[in-house]
Amino acid sequence: SKSPVEGLYEAVYGTQVIYMTEDARYVIQGVVMDLDDGKRDITEVASNRARKKYMTQVNELEKIAFGAENPKHTITVFTDIDCGYCRKLHNEMDQYASYGIKINYMLFPRNGITSPSYTKAVSVWCSDDRAAALTKAKNGVELPAENCENPVADHFELGQKIGVTGTPAILTANGELMPGYLP
Repeated sequence: SKSPVEGLYEAVYGTQVIYMTEDARYVIQGVVMDLDDGKRDITEVASNRARKKYMTQVNELEKIAFGAENPKHTITVFTDIDCGYCRKLHNEMDQYASYGIKINYMLFPRNGITSPSYTKAVSVWCSDDRAAALTKAKNGVELPAENCENPVADHFELGQKIGVTGTPAILTANGELMPGYLP
């Protein structure tokens, strides 16, 4: 599609953005900044738009929710049960709720779908009370191994598509991806 820069077109693959000339002779890969608009990163805006599009494909029922019941803000967090900073973030749920923030967790076993973290994530998903099971697992409680139809591999694949490379990865409603733990 046309980019904000005259003569350049924007091509988006997943959440990766490249620019090319109309004749497709020249391709530019990198960050394009609009200096007249307060140093606005137009490449990041395009990536956020793509992430937001991916996230609309995920049904509410495919997440594990914590936080405010009537939220002012909702974020999605890609989490790994064995990630220390994910545990730290999870232990602050009451604080997030007090600020009116709802957190929708996507299970992202960062070592892949053949890892022990994946098995733990599936056990959490297959539990009768997913939220309680997730809290227990994040606190080091060994859950009984369970298996059922689950979206954990889909969560992992979606995370990879939108650029999650580590956990926790926080995704805002506008598609902004913030890697790592943030208080």
